[in-house]
Amino acid sequence: MYSGVFMIFLPLVVGYFITLRSETWHHRINQAVSYLIYVILFFMGLSLSALDNLGSNLQTIALFTFTFFIAIGACNLAALPLVDKWMPVEAQSKAAPLPVYMMALESAKLILVVGAGLLLGLILPFQMPYINETSEGILLLLLFFIGIQLRNSGLTLKQIILNKRGMIIACIIVGTSWIGGIIASYILDIPVTNGLAMASGFGWYSLAGILMGDAYGPVYGGASFMLELLRELVALIAIPMFIRRYPCTSIGYAGATAMDFTLPVIQSTGGVKCVPIAIVSGFILSLLVPVLMLFFVSLGA
Repeated sequence: MYSGVFMIFLPLVVGYFITLRSETWHHRINQAVSYLIYVILFFMGLSLSALDNLGSNLQTIALFTFTFFIAIGACNLAALPLVDKWMPVEAQSKAAPLPVYMMALESAKLILVVGAGLLLGLILPFQMPYINETSEGILLLLLFFIGIQLRNSGLTLKQIILNKRGMIIACIIVGTSWIGGIIASYILDIPVTNGLAMASGFGWYSLAGILMGDAYGPVYGGASFMLELLRELVALIAIPMFIRRYPCTSIGYAGATAMDFTLPVIQSTGGVKCVPIAIVSGFILSLLVPVLMLFFVSLGA
C-alpha cells in the first residue's frame, strides 16, 4: 500500500481541474478509462492466482460479498422508500424497457477479465514480478482520467444543490451503507474501518475493487468488486419492475451507476422526470467513492 494514502488523491484532484471543450478528447478519455479498468482487473485476477490456499480465499471472498450485500442492501431499502413517501415522483414512460440481459452482458465481460487473469496466473509456471507496482501506476493514471470525467460531466454545483431529491437520495445511500458496513464488519469480525471502506463503493464496482485491492490485498479487492457488481446486476433487474411505484428507491439502489450504466434503464422505464434525480445522485456518489474509501483506508492504516 502507499506510504501516504492521501497521495492517491493528487491525480484525482489534478484531473478535476482540467476542463475539456473538445468532444474528441472526451471520447478519448472515456476510452482510456475503459481500457485501464480492464487492464487493472486482469492484474487483480493475476494477484488472486498468487494467493496461498486459493480455495479457502475464494470462499472468503464469497462470504464477504454476500454478507456485505445483504447487510448494505437491507439498510438501503429500509430507508429509501421514505423518500418516495415524503417526496413522491410521478414516474411514467411509454417507452419499451431496454433488454436488461444485454446490459448484464457488459458486466459479465468484467468478470471474464478477472477470470482470465486468474486462469493465466494458475497456468503460468512462474510468478510475474512487479504486478502490484504496475497496478498502482495504472491506478494513478486511472484516477487522473476519472477526475477529468467528473469535472466534464456537465453538472454545475448549482444544478446539484437545486435537485433536493438527488442530494437526499445520495445522503441516504451513504448513511445506510455505512450502517450496513458496520453490521457486516461485526458479523465477519473485521475492523470497522475496513467495513466502512467496503461499504463506500456505492455500486462503482471497477474503482471500488481496484482501490480495496490496492489497500488490503486481492481478497478484499475481489470481494469489493463482486459486491458492487452484484448490486448493479440486481439493480438492472429490479429497476424495470419497481420504478413506476418506487422511483426514488429504484434510483437510489442503483447507486453511483445511476448517472451512467443504469441511466438508460431508469430513463426508459421511469420517464424523463427521473433522469435529473438519477444524474445528480449518481454524480454525488461517484465523486464520494474514492474520497470516502481512501479516507477510511487511511484511518485503518
